[in-house]
Amino acid sequence: MVENILKFEPIYKERVWGGRSIETIYERRLPKAELKYGESWEIVDRPGDQSKVVGSEYHGKTLNYLWNNYREDIFGQGMPDTDRFPLMIKILDARKKLSLQVHPPKSICHILDAEPKTELWYIAHAEPGSVIYYGLKNGIDKDEFRKSINEENLHDKIKSFSVKCGDFIFLLSGCLHAIGEGIVIFEIQQNSDTTYRVYDWGRMGIDGKPRTLHKDEALMCIDFEDNEPLMGNYNSGSLVRCPYFNVDILSVRSGDKKKLEKGSRFSIYCLVHGSLGIYDQKIKAGDSFILPASERNVPIDFTANSESKIMRITMPDQ
Repeated sequence: MVENILKFEPIYKERVWGGRSIETIYERRLPKAELKYGESWEIVDRPGDQSKVVGSEYHGKTLNYLWNNYREDIFGQGMPDTDRFPLMIKILDARKKLSLQVHPPKSICHILDAEPKTELWYIAHAEPGSVIYYGLKNGIDKDEFRKSINEENLHDKIKSFSVKCGDFIFLLSGCLHAIGEGIVIFEIQQNSDTTYRVYDWGRMGIDGKPRTLHKDEALMCIDFEDNEPLMGNYNSGSLVRCPYFNVDILSVRSGDKKKLEKGSRFSIYCLVHGSLGIYDQKIKAGDSFILPASERNVPIDFTANSESKIMRITMPDQ
């Protein structure tokens, strides 16, 4: 069994809607000063993108390597029989609003050769007046929505919801959604990178050309009954329990000494705000790490160096 935490090197993604908040808020050095980065992939196991361990005896090893060679040792018993680690953890910097989009539900993924994506957003930063978009206004059915897509007249058809720091939003595959501008989000999701873009607000992509839309696929995927997001704002406690992940939030005061409980299955921890000391390691705001499974169930002590908010992600029983 692995007794220490596993940290990974982030993978940064340039996005037309991105900015530099990951650098300014989380005191990181982004790769290129002239680019706008919209995503930091913190924990990922995708064909072209692999999280690599920083430090520990597994330094330089990929998440996929760990998953396929040390599954029971690191991740514990009862893990899914999949080739890839089942979750992705991201930080999103929406300097501008994202496209209006949908992820396919599992029921039709085989038709589209796609992957489902249920996700949770946790708002780490939101400028005054920030909103997210979710679902359609009352009375708008599939036919009217199809007409609005073709006419690119969607602004007054979509519901918007005000958000602030500490809010969470749970999004099932099939919901129509977009992140508004001025928001930084921790995103917990199924391991998927399938997105069908419905509307991109008339803007150009990074290459100066309109980004591809996926209108037909989106119409196949959208749940036209799902127009109210599951939202909340809890200081501590459970945020969501679903078939793909469980998410809890913990708030600790500066100087508090607490324990990370190690069990028979792994946990992922994301430090949304604050600073922690674990062993001789400093965990900074924005950091994510895996706490491996342990047969001995020996907790790990940590100290909050400042007021901190910690998110814990676990896998549900299969």
